[in-house]
Amino acid sequence: MMPHTARRVPAPLVSPRDADRQPGVEQTQLGDLPEWDLGDLYPGTESQELQQDLERCRQQARQLRQDYEGRLGEQDGDSLAVAIERYEALEEVLGRIMSFAQLTYSGDMSNPKVGKFYQGIQEAVTEISTDLVFFTLELNNIPEDELQTKLQSDRLAHYQPWLRDVRAFRPHQLSDELERLLHEKHVAGRAAWVRLFDETMAALRFPLDGQELTSSEVLNKLTAHDPDVRKAAAKSFGTVLGEHVRTFGLITNTLAKDKQIEDGWRGFQRPVSSRNLANFVEDEVVDALVGAVRESYPRLSHRYYRLKAKWFGRDTLAYWDRNAPLPEDDDKLVPWPQARRTVLEAYGEFSPKLAEVGQRFFDESWIDAPTRAGKAPGAFSHPTVPSAHPYVLLNYQGRTRDVMTLAHELGHGVHQVLAGGQGALMADTPLTLAETASVFGEMLTFQKMLRAEQDPKRRKVMLASKVEDMLNTVVRQIAFHEFERRVHDERREGELLPERLGEIWLETQREALGDVFEFDEEYQYYWAYIPHFIHVPFYVYAYAFGDCLVNSLYAVYENSEHGFADKYLEMLQAGGTKRHRELLAPFGLDASDPVFWHKGLGLIERFIDELEQFD
Repeated sequence: MMPHTARRVPAPLVSPRDADRQPGVEQTQLGDLPEWDLGDLYPGTESQELQQDLERCRQQARQLRQDYEGRLGEQDGDSLAVAIERYEALEEVLGRIMSFAQLTYSGDMSNPKVGKFYQGIQEAVTEISTDLVFFTLELNNIPEDELQTKLQSDRLAHYQPWLRDVRAFRPHQLSDELERLLHEKHVAGRAAWVRLFDETMAALRFPLDGQELTSSEVLNKLTAHDPDVRKAAAKSFGTVLGEHVRTFGLITNTLAKDKQIEDGWRGFQRPVSSRNLANFVEDEVVDALVGAVRESYPRLSHRYYRLKAKWFGRDTLAYWDRNAPLPEDDDKLVPWPQARRTVLEAYGEFSPKLAEVGQRFFDESWIDAPTRAGKAPGAFSHPTVPSAHPYVLLNYQGRTRDVMTLAHELGHGVHQVLAGGQGALMADTPLTLAETASVFGEMLTFQKMLRAEQDPKRRKVMLASKVEDMLNTVVRQIAFHEFERRVHDERREGELLPERLGEIWLETQREALGDVFEFDEEYQYYWAYIPHFIHVPFYVYAYAFGDCLVNSLYAVYENSEHGFADKYLEMLQAGGTKRHRELLAPFGLDASDPVFWHKGLGLIERFIDELEQFD
């Protein structure tokens, strides 16, 4: 993300544990599932309010450009602050418009009219924001000594964290003309390829037992108790992906080449470096994380899945058994009211303030929980804009993992509400820290449920489920990262055939999961459905970063005296105003220290140790 790219552009991504596991269930068994009300953003896709805001933004963006283009650096501190306030107000409204379009599209991705609306809004917002491209470019052209003089203004000093982050991209900024060209072409370039991927995936149907299932529905079957159902679903999914692999290969190659070209012009030496800069985390910190996780594969995933094979009475596991429920799992259904109560009580035991904010999501129609045809799969929390509120999308199916997903996404939502006080320009948290509240909320909920469970068999099932979620969040995401790294590195030498993409996928999966797994031919195509590779390259390591961070943070919490919750809430309220070093310092944690990562991985190891005691 370069300076001119506004917070309104990225679409929300599904959480790592949700993309491939949601067993089907009759929704009438789950209670009254809530659906969100997007009316807090706009009354409808054709509403007068939406059109008026678009036109008002068009006029105000044009006026801002006329008032300041070529003269931004000449302003004194107070005057520059006024200009930024006007810019922020525009970003707020454009963010509201784009959020409404994204959420509408997520609710029904298979409807051509909705797709047309979404594309139209993207084009309109891109056209309007072209008049704003100059703003951050000229801010970056102000000499550092002059900016420091201007920052003596208290009004401008409020925006110092945002200016710091914008100016971090100065070494990679292109000419004004090139930046404007890239901005205008985005909607007909990268964004169009992303839309092609989304709509292709949404349109695919997978034959199973005489039915034609969506990707979400067929992936749901991978957690069925019947191994024959898991096998049939896995093979159907891989076969259909294989039939469309040329399209997915073209999308992947095109976007990787597009990134290579832009990275080259901007002077990034490694494909991951631009993402690291956007996350405000050093390359060496990410390298330390990746190295620590890969080094831990044998002690974590390899050991756990050998244990799981033993529980199943086998020497090896088929790949479709990775998320299979344990033989002792009674598939206990958790109705929505119970899930809601469990999560809010877990939040409340830690901090009444946390639960109070979380309660609003249920009371004020900020959650969309039922599964629907055409609805985006998985789950996410979309921050929208500070003047509104976040929205949470779930596909709730009543399993324990769905309760964990609710706790995860509600954590995101609470974080986004608390950070909203920083305003449109500084509320967003870098991806490396964005998972903190979500994973911490999960851990609070899991520990509450574990404490309440006395049946040894149920405890074993719960621990195993938690370990699998953590492996999906840490090990699997680092394996995804390695797949991306190798694909982008090899793409520099030329286009990769789908067969080569499949080879890299299998190699990285075997390394991560161990030799206990057997992979049939169709599994080579499973790389094609991972949306993170397409939407936000190198996003995935942020999940592992967040999980390890929270594991270390939770260890501090367990051993802390009074005051931890207050410091935690202050961290969430900081939004994007502080970097990871500043945020973690009050807890005595340092992500640049290799011990930090091993401490976080150690919690997973201890859970596996405990599971071994059941045999």
